Amino acid sequence: MPVIGARPAPPPPRRRFADTLTARAVLVTCAVALVSVLVTALVAVPLAVRGVERRDQEALAAQARLAADVLRVRPSRQRDAAGERLIRQLRQQEIDVYVVQGGAVDRPGLPRQVVNRIAAGRDVSGRRLVNGERALVEGRALPGGSGVVLTRATTEGPWRQVLRSLWLPLLAGLAAGVVAALLLARRLARPIRHAATAAARLRAGDRAVRVPVEPPDEVADLAYALNGLAAALATSEGRQREFLLSVSHELRTPLTAIRGYAEALADGVVGPDEAPGTGRTMLAEAEHLDRLVSDLLALARLEAADFPLEPVPVDLVRLAVDAERTWSDRCAAVGVPFRVEVPDAPVPAYTDPGRIRQVVDGLLENALRVVPPGAPVVLAVRPAGPTPAAGGIVEVRDGGPGFTDDDLAVAFERGALHQRYRGVRKVGSGLGLALAAGLVRRLGGQIVAGHAAEGGAAFTVRLPGDPYPTRTSA
Repeated sequence: MPVIGARPAPPPPRRRFADTLTARAVLVTCAVALVSVLVTALVAVPLAVRGVERRDQEALAAQARLAADVLRVRPSRQRDAAGERLIRQLRQQEIDVYVVQGGAVDRPGLPRQVVNRIAAGRDVSGRRLVNGERALVEGRALPGGSGVVLTRATTEGPWRQVLRSLWLPLLAGLAAGVVAALLLARRLARPIRHAATAAARLRAGDRAVRVPVEPPDEVADLAYALNGLAAALATSEGRQREFLLSVSHELRTPLTAIRGYAEALADGVVGPDEAPGTGRTMLAEAEHLDRLVSDLLALARLEAADFPLEPVPVDLVRLAVDAERTWSDRCAAVGVPFRVEVPDAPVPAYTDPGRIRQVVDGLLENALRVVPPGAPVVLAVRPAGPTPAAGGIVEVRDGGPGFTDDDLAVAFERGALHQRYRGVRKVGSGLGLALAAGLVRRLGGQIVAGHAAEGGAAFTVRLPGDPYPTRTSA
């Protein structure tokens, strides 16, 4: 139910795609994919490069063993045709061949340490500087201080090769990240969009809207919350409509009576002898109307921060005795016994005496309205605990028709009992119990409705104790 006089909510601002959940999910997922690829590359590339170099070293070692078997150095120090062909084939593979004879190498560039090691009859394997460049070196010693050494330059080839192949998995990872992010964002954003649409419809007054409940649990909780809100709003607005209807009926009744008598006076229908009685009737209806308006204003002000309250130390026994002076005559006038039950000692509480007397008068008014002649009305006061700091309890009981268990659940809701029992038994405006409950809560107390031993309803008000019990009670 739209609130009358409320300004319409401004339309939501237009959002850029970069500010959407989808864009952020794509960005985060792509960043995660990129970091994953880079971390994998940092770990895998050195391993791949070392594997390539190890493979090249092993291949060069095999070729060195072959060369050692083929390049047999004769005493005449001449190479045969097979050795020359092998050297040419190796050089075509970018492998340099050095022949060591008698501790001397056939051409410059080979480190002296390698030559000396071969001349000493020991093999060489590893990486060395050859002609100023880092190279793989495999040397095999032959008898007589001779041998053969194969070298292959180790450039950045393996690194470039691996890095060139990195762009494909990187691109694939980013593409997979974008696709996964789009699917994830769509899956996450759909229930949020549904919830936003439902909230907009609720704001527009559609209380029948419901959000589908779907996993994950957080989305399901959001759907349950919105559906519960819609149901609560529908229930609240239904009660509000019923309350307004009942209040309008209560307002119309005294106004109709006042208007009728006023028209009768204006038309001269009421004679001089009947004028005083007519005036008293109009005054009673006006007082009833004034009480109703006062209750409505008090209910409207209860939730305000500036609602006037002046709590002071109060003796609840004295308050009950003062109420007895007022209500004993009113009850006796309609044939209802009124009884006050108080202890011998004072019952201190810390509350606003005017407001708590308003609560007591409202509860007694409510009881007197429904109690038949001969049934009792009881006002009882007792301590809430063994110490004055525990506070006190004020109880109003009656021998009227009472409440059912279902009535007790809604006893303090505005107009709830009025709607149930209008036309069944005598009812008031439906505001008294709601006003009493609101006042007690504002005073820091508690109020509950129940069944009385006298057969009717019982209202129990518990009030806080005096935080400074040495002060004198009002």
